[in-house]
Amino acid sequence: MGENVKLLPLIPLRGITIFPNMVIHFDVGREKSIAALEEAMLKEQEIFLVSQKDAKVEEPGENDIYEVGTICIVKQLLKLPGDVVRVLVEGIERGKILKYLEKEEFLQGEILSIEDDYDKYKDDPEFIAALRSLRDEFGEFLDISNNKSSDEVLDFEEDDEPGRFADIVASYLLLKQKVRQEILEAIDLKERIEKLLIVIKNEIEVLKLEKKIGFKVKKKIDKLQKEYYLREQLKIIQEELGEDEEEKREINKYEELIKKAKLPKEVKEKASYELTRLKNSSSYSQEGNVIKTYLDWVLGLPWNKFTKDNLDLVKAKDILDEDHYGLKDVKERIIEYLAVKKMSQSLKGPILCLVGPPGVGKSSIAKSVARALNRNFVRISLGGIRDEAEIRGHRKTYVGAIPGRIVYGMKNAKSNNPLFLLDEIDKLNSDFKGDPSDALLEVLDSAQNSSFRDNYLELDMDLSKVMFITTANSLETIPRPLLDRMEVIEVSGYTYEEKFNIAKKYLIPRVLVEHNVKKDSIKISDGTIEDIIEYYTRESGVRNLERRISTVIRRAIREMMEKDKKTISITSNNLQKYLGTKIYTYDKIEKTDRVGVVTGMAWTAYGGDTLPVEVMVMKGSGKLELTGQLGDVMKESAKAAYSYVRGNTAKYGINDDFYKKCDVHVHVPEGAVPKDGPSAGVTLITALVSALANKKVKHNVAMTGEITLTGKVLAIGGLKEKSLAAYRAGIDTVIVPKQNERDLDKIPKSVKNKIKFIFASRIEEVLENALVGVE
Repeated sequence: MGENVKLLPLIPLRGITIFPNMVIHFDVGREKSIAALEEAMLKEQEIFLVSQKDAKVEEPGENDIYEVGTICIVKQLLKLPGDVVRVLVEGIERGKILKYLEKEEFLQGEILSIEDDYDKYKDDPEFIAALRSLRDEFGEFLDISNNKSSDEVLDFEEDDEPGRFADIVASYLLLKQKVRQEILEAIDLKERIEKLLIVIKNEIEVLKLEKKIGFKVKKKIDKLQKEYYLREQLKIIQEELGEDEEEKREINKYEELIKKAKLPKEVKEKASYELTRLKNSSSYSQEGNVIKTYLDWVLGLPWNKFTKDNLDLVKAKDILDEDHYGLKDVKERIIEYLAVKKMSQSLKGPILCLVGPPGVGKSSIAKSVARALNRNFVRISLGGIRDEAEIRGHRKTYVGAIPGRIVYGMKNAKSNNPLFLLDEIDKLNSDFKGDPSDALLEVLDSAQNSSFRDNYLELDMDLSKVMFITTANSLETIPRPLLDRMEVIEVSGYTYEEKFNIAKKYLIPRVLVEHNVKKDSIKISDGTIEDIIEYYTRESGVRNLERRISTVIRRAIREMMEKDKKTISITSNNLQKYLGTKIYTYDKIEKTDRVGVVTGMAWTAYGGDTLPVEVMVMKGSGKLELTGQLGDVMKESAKAAYSYVRGNTAKYGINDDFYKKCDVHVHVPEGAVPKDGPSAGVTLITALVSALANKKVKHNVAMTGEITLTGKVLAIGGLKEKSLAAYRAGIDTVIVPKQNERDLDKIPKSVKNKIKFIFASRIEEVLENALVGVE
């Protein structure tokens, strides 16, 4: 395909001809045309637009369209109701279809781009004269048509780009499509200008006649003047009948509200200006309704209303402890904020981001914080939002325009210093309507949000006193600039002991109250709670635990009603009667040392888990087989481990040509569960060395850590959850990276007292403590 030939998606146009340098928008409804637009957005936004010969043809083929059209750039797409897309395009240059291609989804073709042949006529006196005549005629045309942009067009230097000037003239003229197509197909520049001269002279004559007829009609009746007199007469009639009283009462109500409300100067001036417009417009007009809606919003916002913060640190701490068990880091940060505010008496609202798995209480802690601070609480769910206007609002010029969610929240809060919970901030999306995360940059920046401007209100709103708390399951999908504005607090999964206390002190009493059951009517023993946690839930949070407890209590209530019992005791022995057979069982370690089998530790969305790694060595040709649904990162870790072992065969007593004579198979059960991450590196090396050197691995040891090709052990995440999983599995020795020693404080004392932690900075230290007979 030559330099001037392009493969472009194609749209047949009905009743429209687009010239180069012309910017126009039109609606697209045909499926193939919409698909062609989507294809264009993927390929540098270029598309070929060509007119249909007959606008009535619904599914045009090669013979139904002209050969010459315009190569355009797609500037903007806007989805309208009814599967219609409004598209804004700019014509770039003429194009000719060399080869028509009809794909199943859309039309496309090999398009030859056509450049103007100006150089051929540069010194042609006849051409120059025709060009000047065209300029003069076009100037007369613009004057007669009262076009306001005439000066701007006539300032264009047509001598530099006569082809572009001719196309601009053609785009201004209201011509039949057949004539427009003839001008578009006039590739020869001189021929095009001559055709335009004939057309524009005819248009000037038509315009002169229209102007003459319009002048005569205006003499007889001035429609606008007539409507004015009729409206004035209608007002007088309404006054006589008393029908304008309601309108006056409404205006008086707004005047009273503006007078009483303690509005900032800018807001008061804007409200007064809109009220003046309302007085001058008809109460029954669309404009009047738009102004009323706007005034309702402005006067309904808490511009100068505040709640008094509770600065009693002891009381605030008691409220937080009363509502939630654990979550030490979050509670300490809130108490620190209160202490600093009490000392300084002025502090901007902090922006906290609570990150953790589902069900650990991120959203509910925000509500407790609002109660502890004595602030009004507003929750805004951001999951799935993909339109920037959802945050910043729509301009009043749009039909049905409304403010964004931030202004909605402020109105619902009824105070200027509420606590905003922006839930699921990691689930924001973006499309052609803009990226909502960009709008949040101003909202969550304490240096900017004192003058947040909603598109609908067009007024500065002070958000600096608002305390923002955001929640997310992961930091990976939050844009970096947005993440930089927030203080991240990690809310990790609950330990076994924490779940037990939460269930006993919070969940069971709450479910009993919800079901209107007396406290002593249904008794649930501690052992029963432990069994529900151990065998019926597997999660980081407690949401599913609460569901299981609700199920037990509901079935117990049914039994009480059916058998007329006053009390029921639920124990470990009869728990299966209410919840059925056990759903989960945790893997317990084997009691014997084995070759090539190592217990690793993993982090999942449900918390920690043990991760056995098995290696088998067979006679072969040096193949490395990896199974167990391993992700790309874990496969790379396995290859790095294999390379390390190959490079250090002498150190561990391994045959140095094993990679030529043996096949090595690495398997990570369970095979149906996807696994990924770099933290199994030390486990993989240990399993490979054990299998190749025929040395047993201690059955009571578990390990985790990323490795490098030089044998260095790197830090990992989720040590707390992994340690809990090892503890549940009966492990008494855990090998972890030296860099993770700082995370030991996060592990509960009940686990630290029963597990020996070995901190390794190199793989040699891991192997010394994991393999039997290695010193």
